[in-house]
Amino acid sequence: MIMINSKLHGIIDYLVVIFLLVAPSIFHLQNTTALITYILAGIHFTLTICTNFEYGLVRFIPFKIHGYVELAVSIALVGLAFYLGGIDGDSSRNFYIGFAIAVFVVWALTDYKSSHTKQEIPEIESNSNGSML
Repeated sequence: MIMINSKLHGIIDYLVVIFLLVAPSIFHLQNTTALITYILAGIHFTLTICTNFEYGLVRFIPFKIHGYVELAVSIALVGLAFYLGGIDGDSSRNFYIGFAIAVFVVWALTDYKSSHTKQEIPEIESNSNGSML
């Protein structure tokens, strides 16, 4: 089985944010669906920059917790799909069902133990008399 490491997952996360920002225009999503999609882009961006992995900027959310959030989101998106489908129509429902499946697949293929964020402290060398080089 192909596994997605934390570095590739970070790239996917930023691409998802871009996708969510352009999706309302590309898929002609109705008002409520478009608004929720933009809000979801902001939430996903926040989660990504706060995750402790290679492409996180603030790094206080463990990558494993990031995974739990994405699993919960993939399930919640199915309910959201039917809610939005009732408000904005079939295209909204279908968009969010497809998005839920995509998030779930990325979650299922990601190795949430693969984060390599420990920053190594460089060693300082000294010469034989104890002074720094």
